[in-house]
Amino acid sequence: MFTGIIESLGKVESLQSVGGDVRLRIQTDLDMSDVHLGDSIATNGICLTVIEWGDNWYAADVSRESLNRTTLGNWKVGQRVNVEKAMLPTTRFGGHIVSGHVDGVGEITVVREDARSIYYEVTAPAELAKYLAEKGSVTVDGISLTINHLRGNILSLNLIPHTAERTNIGTWQVGSKVNLEVDVLARYIERLLLGDKAAEQKTESNISMAFLAENGFLK
Repeated sequence: MFTGIIESLGKVESLQSVGGDVRLRIQTDLDMSDVHLGDSIATNGICLTVIEWGDNWYAADVSRESLNRTTLGNWKVGQRVNVEKAMLPTTRFGGHIVSGHVDGVGEITVVREDARSIYYEVTAPAELAKYLAEKGSVTVDGISLTINHLRGNILSLNLIPHTAERTNIGTWQVGSKVNLEVDVLARYIERLLLGDKAAEQKTESNISMAFLAENGFLK
């Protein structure tokens, strides 16, 4: 579990194809002294399991599921990535609940200066739109951010100078692909609303505006 508060700006040191999957090594200035085999480190929002590590690096294997669902399949050696170790019970909870399980890939469609901050618009996959809420939380490349406004599946964000200095957003430009994770509570609420229908083997959601109205969630 993570908070979406980035601890370090890491760098992809190597990418190696292993049996159809990928093994990668990340260079980082994180304090690795308390890291153990099997620990989780979020890398651009992807929860990765540490299989090897040293004073300033860690290695992880990446499954085909992660390659298919995230931007990792397009990463290059030397690329900057946002890094966060799993939270501790004593960690100050400055962001929101982040699982590191990427829901889909979005695209940066607008970048412009907005006073001292930077304004971005991100187009999310249409199927994720129902999980997004104005002034709600979303994770973009592992960064916990607040959604300013929503237009369908297009969300707008403002990032302050501190965030720009501590993360990889300086590499974002129009056309850049980013990992998106919706608020985990939204996913669980959807399953709860389905009730007994959740056991039905369907790939699409049964939640609709009519369903919500019928069950008293809309007036």
